[in-house]
Amino acid sequence: MTERGVAGAGLRLPPLRAAVALAVAGLSVIPLWYVGSGLATAGGGFVDLVWRPRVGELLVNTVSLVVAVTAACLVIGVGAAWLVERTDLPLRPLWTVLNAAPLAIPAFVNSFGWSSLSPRFAGFGAAFLVTTLSYYPLVYLPAAAALRDTDPAFDEAARSLGCGPWRAFARITLPRLRPAALGGGLLVGLHLLAEFGAIQSLRFDTFTTAIYDQYQAYFGGTGATALASVLVLLCLVLLVAELRLAGRARLARVGSGSRRRPVPHRLGRGRLLAAAALLLLAVAALGVPLGRIGYWLVVSTSTAFPAAELARATASTVVLGLVGAAATTAAALPVAWLVVRRPGWASRLVERGTYIGHALPGIVVALALITVGIRYVPALYQSTTMLVVAYVTLFLPLALVGLRSALAQSPPELDEVGRTLGVGPGGILLRVTVPLVARGAGAGAALVFLAVVTELTSTLLLAPTGTRTLATQFWSESTAIHYGAAAPYALLMILVSAPMAYLLTREARA
Repeated sequence: MTERGVAGAGLRLPPLRAAVALAVAGLSVIPLWYVGSGLATAGGGFVDLVWRPRVGELLVNTVSLVVAVTAACLVIGVGAAWLVERTDLPLRPLWTVLNAAPLAIPAFVNSFGWSSLSPRFAGFGAAFLVTTLSYYPLVYLPAAAALRDTDPAFDEAARSLGCGPWRAFARITLPRLRPAALGGGLLVGLHLLAEFGAIQSLRFDTFTTAIYDQYQAYFGGTGATALASVLVLLCLVLLVAELRLAGRARLARVGSGSRRRPVPHRLGRGRLLAAAALLLLAVAALGVPLGRIGYWLVVSTSTAFPAAELARATASTVVLGLVGAAATTAAALPVAWLVVRRPGWASRLVERGTYIGHALPGIVVALALITVGIRYVPALYQSTTMLVVAYVTLFLPLALVGLRSALAQSPPELDEVGRTLGVGPGGILLRVTVPLVARGAGAGAALVFLAVVTELTSTLLLAPTGTRTLATQFWSESTAIHYGAAAPYALLMILVSAPMAYLLTREARA
């Protein structure tokens, strides 16, 4: 029986789980409602706000950056994953750690590291380089995990039938990597649509930087809302493209297959070239920002170590990161279950809707929640609860991609067996589903933690009075060109993020 047949014939959607999934997806409706109400206020003037040369320039800049960086991340991420997982490249554990480590360095810290090398480091080329170095691990990690989980017998069978190593990779391995790689590419694209700190510091205008400037000049202005509506359309284009390209091929199976290390492809003389390429990548992604932080600490006259302030900012960052990661992962589970176990247009609509918030700038999501809070639930205004809701809205896809991939790899027949043994939906969830997706949930939670640690605009607007994080303090000092004072916050951000980035590599080194 096909997966669709099993899902449709044997699995019944528990009402509570469906209600939770719909409530989670409903969070994305809040910023959409905010944008839509702003457009309704603009009325017939909306066309005039959008149909301008400036908007055309922003559209070209944004689309060019998203397409170029996503393509580069796919090539680098998949290529690095294949070199590490399927070749005789030496020092495999080291390359695994180095390729995940850039996630511990926020993109805006990376941008400040590079831009401090030269005041002329700006524009499209600078933004392309910095964001590619910051985000390619989002493709590398799922691609490497997919390569480890793929039965090497498929590739070996193709080789035995006369396919060369490159032809076997293109015809057998790459199609099985497609869902994981495209899921990572989707996250890269959504990150770029909403990226603010790195792009702003590199003086490259996109919709996000323009929206921020509009809100700074005209709080809640219709011009900013019109620009946000274009971002929503771009997000929809990305979602549809990923859905069409990923396909619906079933990847799950009953049985473990050949769970063994595949015979590595011998690179020959290319081993040194491959190692040199990965080393150059690590130096660019890690060496430059870390080196510049050290330089700021030693040379800058503004260097200071306010111990009490650093401790408070670190504690706030860690607590918000852990709470945000736990809440977001829990919220993503029913949505992932719905889209994998009950495939169809309705479940896809619910899942795709959760990606909208991730593509919008944090300032738009924050202002939407402020508007709702003031009008309907004033008790939540400037509370930690509202800030956590913003994190869930912004970062749900980071947890959802990992959970969806893990569920897709687990056979739905196991749920059916549980039902035949008299286990209810709650028991199946706790005794079957959760253990099967534990690894995916852990990876998603780690990604959400890293995102919360580096989040800027929504934290600035929604955090309770007196709450400061490492990211907001770094941004405050660095925008004032106090690089020495900003350096300790950047270093602590990296140290706080490093354990989660390390957790993402544990499976790879197992």
